[in-house]
Amino acid sequence: MTQENPMTAGWREHPRYPDLAIETLDPRFDKYRLFSAAVERLYTGCRWAEGPVWVGDGRYLLWSDIPNNRILKWEEETGQVSLYRKPSDHANGHTRDRQGRLITCEHGGRRITRTEYDGRITVLMDNWQGKRLNSPNDVVVKSDGSIWFTDPPFGILGDYEGHKSEPELGHAVYRIDGQTGQASVVADDVLGPNGLCFSPDESILYVVESRGVPYRKILAYDVSADGSGISGKRVHIDAGPGGTPDGMRCDIDGNLWCGWGMGTAALDGVLVFAPDGTKIGRIALPERCANVCFGGLKRNRLFMAASQSIYALYVNTQGVAGG
Repeated sequence: MTQENPMTAGWREHPRYPDLAIETLDPRFDKYRLFSAAVERLYTGCRWAEGPVWVGDGRYLLWSDIPNNRILKWEEETGQVSLYRKPSDHANGHTRDRQGRLITCEHGGRRITRTEYDGRITVLMDNWQGKRLNSPNDVVVKSDGSIWFTDPPFGILGDYEGHKSEPELGHAVYRIDGQTGQASVVADDVLGPNGLCFSPDESILYVVESRGVPYRKILAYDVSADGSGISGKRVHIDAGPGGTPDGMRCDIDGNLWCGWGMGTAALDGVLVFAPDGTKIGRIALPERCANVCFGGLKRNRLFMAASQSIYALYVNTQGVAGG
């Protein structure tokens, strides 16, 4: 039996067109499907892939392999995968700020960092009112330069994805002002805050509630006119039994593309929800998907970090700029 090269694409010998892994659940999803686009596996060999972020000016994708304490890099032009950073301080979620600098959530350092143009790392936040953050999980940057991130304790519950420790703070969603660097708590009523993203006009903040009772949920909040806070908490999507939303990103039409799954073929992959919360599409993967991002030359390629692998699919829409 020939051993697969981790650098080669695809886990299926002959994907069919249209790809049967892409499923329409509501007619509204049909416009986003491309007949001759199939799900591709770009790389496999991680322990837990997370936090994909597209670097358009370099034409490459970065993502975290949390237990292996590293950030990996896939180059669009060559398909080559290389080590971007090790140790990564058990990095999890990533995004870029409006100046193109990498913003990273670190479990190990329990902090939010920024990678400067020359490679130096600047600590943006590692405590709140003198108490250490738990394990920052996912992060987005708003058009005003403010940085919004979630801080559940998942990364300090054991030594696999960080360093086991007792939480010093409750679960929260934080905002770091883009001008002053001043931090604030925007939500402390989310049970296990996880993935987050803004609607295209940034009037709504979506947050995954990973410890929701009785099921996981995707919450929605109204963003204040000055962009400094949120209100009007409501359940946008109830994941129901077995539903496991994790990370997500929004496209320009306001649809949510959400990493999903709990180790069963019926759930693993990406679910797509219309702005009204209706489930409209699914991308089936052979592994649970943790997080996604849009990239490529026209932001029309969906990259999916799923357990041990990275997958990609061209779609007939674009991700929101800056997401």
